This record gives sequence, structure tokens and C-alpha cells, in this order.
Amino acid sequence: MKTCCRLDFLLRRLLCKKPEGRTAANNVRRILFMALNKVEICGVNTAKLPLLTNEEKEELFARILKGDREAREQYIKGNLRLVLSVIQRFSGSSENVDDLFQIGCIGLIKAIDNFDITQNVRFSTYAVPMILGEVKRYLRDNNSIRVSRSLRDTAYKAIYARESLMKKNLKEPTLCEIAEEVGVSKEDITYALDAIQSPVSLYEPVYTDGGDPLYVMDQLSDKKNSEENWIEDISLSEAMRRLPERERHIIGMRFFEGKTQTEVAEEIHISQAQVSRLEKNALKAMKNYLS
Repeated sequence: MKTCCRLDFLLRRLLCKKPEGRTAANNVRRILFMALNKVEICGVNTAKLPLLTNEEKEELFARILKGDREAREQYIKGNLRLVLSVIQRFSGSSENVDDLFQIGCIGLIKAIDNFDITQNVRFSTYAVPMILGEVKRYLRDNNSIRVSRSLRDTAYKAIYARESLMKKNLKEPTLCEIAEEVGVSKEDITYALDAIQSPVSLYEPVYTDGGDPLYVMDQLSDKKNSEENWIEDISLSEAMRRLPERERHIIGMRFFEGKTQTEVAEEIHISQAQVSRLEKNALKAMKNYLS
């Protein structure tokens, strides 16, 4: 009952008024990130959040289409895990996680209001990019240091060129090699990379080459003229690719699709205990790679 009351309070504030700037989400006391997806909202363990079955989702959405506001609120509550799975990507940022959670909820609400059930697409598949986009727009618009589009493009091309050269030559490329690949001067590369050292650089996707999108998870070295240490080798996408296929699939479903361990177990036909063990092994391997 206590959990439901707090969720009702949060949702009613969300539905009545959109947050503005950095003062958003003042009604939420705290969101604590813990190991292995154990998160608390206002002191309530997210394991107690309602979880909807596919049948319940279909029934609720049919009511939503008829204008049933109560069904809409139930649908929002039943999909809050999607918001949690998205904002965990930004747990290392300096932004207030309370703000990120409420902004993510706004994205979830927009996804529900714009979801077309006739397209035969899973709601989570549609909602996650909507939630992620809402959070990224908030971070971009509230970034204290504005970086021009051309500078960001140059920096992202440099990061993509580095990834491409590493795959091709199996070694860390020099700044000269990256500059030649991109077609700009070393000075321009350094200036562009220096410009995105602000948190915005962590929250926008880099160019893709038909595979998984690369997100900017790198920071510049303090030595601007260094050719070997110009950017730290921290890549979540690369860490994911190093996992065995089954563990990579589990991590994708758990943290990118917001599924529970029980849902994952049912989908890949193993026990919940096995999912838990494989998830822990995968997270440990990724942490070791990134550390």
C-alpha cells in the first residue's frame, strides 16, 4: 500500500505538470543505484513495482484507447522498469538522478500516448528509444556549456575513426592517423574532443556502421598534446561484444528492454536462477573490461 501511494503521488504530479529545467522532479526524494539492478525510489524497492503480463497490457491498452485514465496510470506504473533500465545508463553522470527519472517518466508517457498497437511492435521496443530521447534532450538543453553541432560532428567522427582503425590495424591509432582518416587537422580534432569533455559527450550516440550503436563513453586525457592518451579506452559497446552470445542477449533484455529475470528465463527457456548467475557473470566481465 505504501509503494502504491508513493507511485500515485509521483504519477499525478507528472501527469499534471511537466518539469522545467534543473528544478524538475523536486517531488522525488531519491533514487539510489545499487548493484545488479537493485534500485530504490523514495525508499521503495523497485522489485515491488507492479509488473504487467502481456494479457494485462493488451487489456489496459484497449481501455486506454477508449479514454480510460485509470488504465493509463496502471499502464505507466507497470512500465516504470523501462525508465529505470534507461536512466541506469547515466548513473555515472553528475546530473541529479531524481531529475533523470522524472524526465524518463515523461518519455514513457509520450510513448504510451503515441504507441500504435496496429504496427505489431512490442511496447518496450517502441518506448525505450522514446525515453532515451527525452533524457538526452533534457541533458542537451540543460548543458551549461553549449557545443556547436559541427564540433560534435567532428568529435564523433574522430571517435568512430578510432574504433574503425583499431579494428583494422589491431592497435591504438595515433592522433595523426585519426586526423588523416577524418580529413581534418590534428588541431581541429583536439579542439573538438576537448569541447565535448562536458557531460553531454556521454549521452549522445556516435556514428554506427550497421552494427550496435556506439555511445560516447570516453573522456579526454588532461594532456591535450598526447597522441596515445588522447581518449580513455572505455567502450560499453565493446564490452558487450566481448560477452558470449547468450550473456549478451540476457544483458540486452535486462537493461535495454527492462525485462525481469523471470521474463528472460521464460524467453530463453532456462531457470531464473541460471539467468541470475549468467547476469552476474556478464556484469562482472564487463566491469573488469571497463576498469
